Amino acid sequence: MIIRPLKSDDNAAIAAIIRTVMPEFGASGQGFAIHDTEVDNMFAAYNKPRYAYRVCENDGKVVGGGGIGPLVGGDADTCELKKMYFLSEGRGKGWGEATLIACLDAARQAGYKYCYLETFNTMTGAMKLYEKVGFKKIPGALGNTGHFACDTFYQLAL
Repeated sequence: MIIRPLKSDDNAAIAAIIRTVMPEFGASGQGFAIHDTEVDNMFAAYNKPRYAYRVCENDGKVVGGGGIGPLVGGDADTCELKKMYFLSEGRGKGWGEATLIACLDAARQAGYKYCYLETFNTMTGAMKLYEKVGFKKIPGALGNTGHFACDTFYQLAL
């Protein structure tokens, strides 16, 4: 398994992962990230200053990934953990944690002081991971991500 920066050749694989994983957790309706325009061209969306996307690859196959970028409508010191999803074959092996840590390292290098994320109550495994690395639940949403269907929010001091 390797964790590496996103390449333009990864766009289709990452879009397919997002469109496969989110419905598994009941997160396919309006107000979820599956409908974001960036899903089909993640490389363009994350190939900018203060953005990063890390891909997890196993035996040449992309099995997941996650990224960071400025929190839309939020404080300049706060990034958002975005589009972190793994196929079932990539879960439970520590790969998500390694990818998350790589994202948080990129956030620190970009000068962020906090990382925010929003998720959905069905994604319990992800929430356990967030809490394991130090994210704390917060009472409500920050910024203006457009993901109004998310119902669970976390923040981490970097």
